[in-house]
Amino acid sequence: MDKNRLRSVMVLFGDTSETLANYLGISQSAFSKKLNEKSTAGFTQPEIMRIKEKYSLSGEDIDHIFFGN
Repeated sequence: MDKNRLRSVMVLFGDTSETLANYLGISQSAFSKKLNEKSTAGFTQPEIMRIKEKYSLSGEDIDHIFFGN
């Protein structure tokens, strides 16, 4: 996962960890664990899709951010 790339997109849209966590319906703590890869689950497919929609990201962007491709 490229957390710096996700953070840069968040900043571009004026979001913080707290605002994106709220948008995803998860706690800020859970978001932080997922972002820092301290959660074995990571981001779920529905969460990734919501992030994609919120920021109008392409499939390629999602691949780079979440799957390191």
